[in-house]
Amino acid sequence: MILWLDAILVVVLALAIDRYIGELPNSVHPLRWMGNLLGFIDRHVRDRGSRKAIAAGFLSYLLVFVIFTGVGLLLTSLVRYGFDAAFGEPVGTVAWIVLTAVLFKMSFAIFSFRKHCDPICADLDAGRVEDAAAKVQMIVSRNTKGMDAEHISSSCCETVTENLVDSVYSPVLYFGVFGYPGAMMFRCANLMDAMWGYLNEKYSNLGRFPARFDDVLGFLTSRVSPYFIALAGMMLGMDWRASVPAAKAEHGKTPSPNSGWSMTAAAAVLGISMEKKGVYVMGTGPMPTTDDVRRCCRLIELSAMLFLLTVGLILYGAVGIQVQLFIEDTIFGFWGSVF
Repeated sequence: MILWLDAILVVVLALAIDRYIGELPNSVHPLRWMGNLLGFIDRHVRDRGSRKAIAAGFLSYLLVFVIFTGVGLLLTSLVRYGFDAAFGEPVGTVAWIVLTAVLFKMSFAIFSFRKHCDPICADLDAGRVEDAAAKVQMIVSRNTKGMDAEHISSSCCETVTENLVDSVYSPVLYFGVFGYPGAMMFRCANLMDAMWGYLNEKYSNLGRFPARFDDVLGFLTSRVSPYFIALAGMMLGMDWRASVPAAKAEHGKTPSPNSGWSMTAAAAVLGISMEKKGVYVMGTGPMPTTDDVRRCCRLIELSAMLFLLTVGLILYGAVGIQVQLFIEDTIFGFWGSVF
């Protein structure tokens, strides 16, 4: 294996899969299986008011991380060694590259934003505001019934910009540093935060560890996001200079300690305002139109690709691929000694 070349092929192939194939059906996606397992655990936790619930949340994270990371690494190691033994090294290496790229792709999503937003924009352009409000309910947690066109467009822009860090930057960064285990380390914490990260009686203890861990893992990536948004904005001819100052000034408007950085930076570059009624208003421009939603998707897609093809690719070629191969060798060696 020529590691730097293999790393390039893995990252570029994962990007191509995301662009031209997209997501697996929800029924067979590993994140769905992970959610089902967490749902099973949730239904069987009884004591939610003590430290036992905090421990249960931590142990639940370890369980899903070990299961889903272990299965993926076992498959990649078996493919690499098994195909090498059966067909020769080039075949085993190619199969490993393809499988690793597929697994990596499952941890991030760049072009899915547009697939969600395009039908909403089409409804708004055709004057079907109620239909658009029903569709936007699928991508936001707020009540969208009766929402006007401006706030529907704002909801799209908010979702796209907020999810940039969680859906791309963070899994890509940790994949770059630790390989597939790094991507899963973040993805498990992020999914558990989405399911259990609520400050209520049911989840305040159970979801404490994954929520805090998700905040920690997203700390760096959220704060570098304005710089990549600025770079993408410059390439697209937008107001890129406004990105970093706006993010520094307004990032604290969101309840989340991390999501405000990318949201305020993008709003400034696009020259729009985004409003979640009763929670925040960010930006100084007019409320967005459907054209702004499409501009937002282009901005976020380009900034995501820039991060993937620079930070992610360089780190994975220098560090992450070696970490992943070392863990694979350890797993395969243990598997061989047992069986």
